[in-house]
Amino acid sequence: MAAGTLLMGLYQAAETAFPIALGLIVEHTMQDRSPGALVLSVAALAVIITTVSLSWRFGMRILQKANTTEAHRWRVRVAACGLQPVARDTGLKSGEVLTIATEDADQTSDIIEVVPLLISSLVAVVIAAAALGLADPRLGLLVIVGTVAILSILSVLSRRIGAGTREQQARVARAGAKVADLITGLRPLHGFGGNHAAFGSYRTVSTRARDQAVTVARVNGAYAGAALALNAALAAAVTLTAGWLAFEGRITIGELVMAVGLAQFIIEPLKLFSEMPKYVMMARASAERMALVLAAPPVTTPGTGRPSTGGDLEVDCVRHGELRKLRLQVAEGEFVAVAAHRPRAAADLAAVLALRVPRHAYEGTVRLGGQDLAGLPVEAVRERLLVNPYDGEIFAGTLRSNIDPSGTSAMIPEAVEASALTDVVALHREGLDHAVRDRGANLSGGQRQRLSLARALAADADVLVLHDPTTAVDAVTEQLIARRVAELRRGRTTLVLTSSPALLDAADRVLVLDDGVITAEDTHRNLLATDEAYRLAVAR
Repeated sequence: MAAGTLLMGLYQAAETAFPIALGLIVEHTMQDRSPGALVLSVAALAVIITTVSLSWRFGMRILQKANTTEAHRWRVRVAACGLQPVARDTGLKSGEVLTIATEDADQTSDIIEVVPLLISSLVAVVIAAAALGLADPRLGLLVIVGTVAILSILSVLSRRIGAGTREQQARVARAGAKVADLITGLRPLHGFGGNHAAFGSYRTVSTRARDQAVTVARVNGAYAGAALALNAALAAAVTLTAGWLAFEGRITIGELVMAVGLAQFIIEPLKLFSEMPKYVMMARASAERMALVLAAPPVTTPGTGRPSTGGDLEVDCVRHGELRKLRLQVAEGEFVAVAAHRPRAAADLAAVLALRVPRHAYEGTVRLGGQDLAGLPVEAVRERLLVNPYDGEIFAGTLRSNIDPSGTSAMIPEAVEASALTDVVALHREGLDHAVRDRGANLSGGQRQRLSLARALAADADVLVLHDPTTAVDAVTEQLIARRVAELRRGRTTLVLTSSPALLDAADRVLVLDDGVITAEDTHRNLLATDEAYRLAVAR
């Protein structure tokens, strides 16, 4: 910014010097009409023009590089906040955070260019006022008073622009969040015919954003029109005053030429100078929205300990959502399934185990290797405990990059085999390098689910929790997956939240979760024979 400000100040000073030089040349030419004076005048103008060209070229290059670099830094910082293991209490949806990480980051970084341009425009106005003041104090005073008046009038409109821009950005962000939600649930919406109602809901949100954008554009138009009219009025006033002073003989012809040239030139820096408050307000509005993310406190305070080497998992008297003082324990190396009569209860349990629920939001204790999860850093817990959600995201890339995002797994072939993803790999000539579109748009629901399962298995976590990993696959494939996952995870602690008979049958034991507590515990086949409610819940 310092280097850019210096060069842009030099540019505006050279631009201002041009009409001043013309006035001096006219003044001296009337006294000395020799070829030497002409050559000297042309050389002086050439130096001024060269200075204008080079200072603008390199000044704008520096400022635009600084602007784009700063925008990149803000985007990365906002994205880092959104991707931290410990979520932040922003009160914003993911679509809103996305808008802040892109549009607001870009608009905030515009201040890198705005401040140097503001200072350079001020330099031009000051030099012009000083030069005119030397010719006649009234001309210099007219420029100074006129500039202050213009900025005072436009500052009122700039405040309106700032308030309107904040509201516009908030409405655009809400529209973006609505789009993200609709895309995520598009298939279910089509399934029960709710897509038209969802589209109507989005149309309403988008219409509000459009209306606010039109309001802001109207204020911007009024601002630009007022700025242009006021600047032109000042230039006209300077020109007429200089003409009157020349007519009265109080300034020379050379000073008149300089004054008329400066009056024409000063419109551009004044226009730039008067537009800067608008951009400052817009950048400030975006910065305030970024602060919502950057300054938001974490939803929970992680511990500082380290998990022990034990691989057992214990849930002790946990009360949250549908869970009512839930107790369960999975010994190290055990394969346990939980059959929940209410899907919401399984989702609540998965959320607690995945650390998506703040510690203060549930009662009871969850222990990993005998240690309370609340006393451990989130990163350390997730190195040992992996919870794979039923709606795991699929990212744009390849099958391989989705299975092994870090590129460090040694279990990709085994994970592909266990998740029954081999047919998808074999279907494409590129194999694991087959391209996957955003959100797995070129994969079926079952293929996306198996790809998510393969990613969880390839991580080879000490403790793995799977939440409904086979709801979108057929019964034959489900049997294969259940058997192969049990074989692959032998000796590793595994907890599966499912109603799949195949997975329940593959488990060492099944825990029946009803009304928020464990009501029965046995093998799948024994429960089928002895528990009528269980048989009705899981039999297909």
